[in-house]
Amino acid sequence: MTESIHNVIVIGSGPAGLTAAIYAARANLRPVLIEGAQAGGQLMITTEVENFPGFPEGIQGPQLILEMKKQAQRFDTNFITGDVTAVDLSHPPFSVVVDGERTYRTKSLIICSGARAKLLGLESESRLMGHGVSACATCDGFFFRGKEVFVVGGGDTAVEEATFLTRFATKVTLVHRRDKLRASKIMQDRAARNPKIDFLWNTVVVDILGGESGPVTGAVLKNIKSGETSQKKTEGLFVAIGHEPNTALFRGQLELDDRGYIRTQPGTPRTNISGVFAAGDVQDPTYRQAITAAGTGCMAAMEAERFLESAGLENGSATGEGH
Repeated sequence: MTESIHNVIVIGSGPAGLTAAIYAARANLRPVLIEGAQAGGQLMITTEVENFPGFPEGIQGPQLILEMKKQAQRFDTNFITGDVTAVDLSHPPFSVVVDGERTYRTKSLIICSGARAKLLGLESESRLMGHGVSACATCDGFFFRGKEVFVVGGGDTAVEEATFLTRFATKVTLVHRRDKLRASKIMQDRAARNPKIDFLWNTVVVDILGGESGPVTGAVLKNIKSGETSQKKTEGLFVAIGHEPNTALFRGQLELDDRGYIRTQPGTPRTNISGVFAAGDVQDPTYRQAITAAGTGCMAAMEAERFLESAGLENGSATGEGH
């Protein structure tokens, strides 16, 4: 039996991966999308999405993912449930191993494995995520208009999020485990000058208070130096201690930056390996929005189509489950 070699495989089922699949499928490339055991990316833990064009009343994150998936299925994207456990990008066709047992081969590969926010690791944080706890001020800041909120962190990301939140919140308290910020000097100065931003130094969050499904009502704080704990009222808590791209599988094969994000050629989704493309948060440490992820997913699919055409590799016979 001849092994099937697919035209394009997409790794990841967030906005980038689903958009890439839609475009590749409409180009008759018969894409295979490996969606992971926990499909949908970070939108699956997002409640109301009000900044994605086309939904004037907003839409729930999981519902937006479902609508994108339906659209990709309509154009005959082949969805495979499972986690990618290994890849071989040393030579084409590239190999992708799912759940350690199924191997798929492909002429081109679009990586949309995303990034995950670093979290505090609290049970209450997980329970209240999307119900007063957030890891994205740009996504959720609007819902905290007129409220007092905490931002946990001390780097540029935390200061940027705190500054952004002052557009909506009446008071933003930066909670930082050290006695000074790690952010750049210009960001520190900006925060210090903002009358809406206060600071809690040498402090960590040890619990977040609220009902089973919100709202957040406060936080339990611990002073690192004294060891004392206290409760303080807050109506929202933003975790801003960084993001980690899902790129462990690609180390030693693709060029990564010093933070682990896949390097792409400026203005394109092209990686250092011909025929391998990256889209969405896995290559974007700056914007991390659903709409920008979708845009780069579109670019990656179009680049894959052009690559296959220019290399004379495109055909319509790539079907089957692989071996």
